[in-house]
Amino acid sequence: MNRDKFFGEWSSLHGDAKIEGAVRWWLNISYRLVKPLAAIKVSPNLLTFLGLISAIALWLTSSNWIAVIFLALSLIFDGIDGSLAIVRGITSKQGAVIDSVVDRIAEIFWALALYKLGAPAGVLFIATLFAFTQEYIRARAGGLGFAEIGVVTFSERPVRASLVLIGLLMSHVTKDGAAPVAFLWFLMQLIALIQVVRSSKKRLSSSSSQ
Repeated sequence: MNRDKFFGEWSSLHGDAKIEGAVRWWLNISYRLVKPLAAIKVSPNLLTFLGLISAIALWLTSSNWIAVIFLALSLIFDGIDGSLAIVRGITSKQGAVIDSVVDRIAEIFWALALYKLGAPAGVLFIATLFAFTQEYIRARAGGLGFAEIGVVTFSERPVRASLVLIGLLMSHVTKDGAAPVAFLWFLMQLIALIQVVRSSKKRLSSSSSQ
């Protein structure tokens, strides 16, 4: 599969999303990474589960600098498994479900890593619950026929990963460095959830009135 066809397939699977700016930049990298993997017929599900293993390793090594590498690997594997499925021509609803479920489990280990570094359990629990609710609303909207709900929130998955990274780094600067990051995540995730709820309500109302 050439790059233009890959872009077209990706856009179609993401509600005819425009491929420009940072999205185009990342998809170019993703395409180059998965081409050799596709040639040797690596399974997209293997990358999905490698992302989960990396998240678990992040939790286990959270007090060590190597945790940053495992966080990066977790994101990379998660970012290219779908691209690999497109290039290999084996996208499926089952694969999408597996990817979504594994992503949520991986984020639990992200939160556990912050907890291990001293972030308050209650704050992390609620922030994670808000994040999962946000993604559930998106998935439910997709089940009702909406490819996109029309909003990019304050706390998408890459942002959540960035907050985990900040928490990891801050914990090496000060003993309680992960705690303020957890509170920031809670606040951003609350705003993000409100954004998703409002946007979903607007899209559903618009659909029902047509």
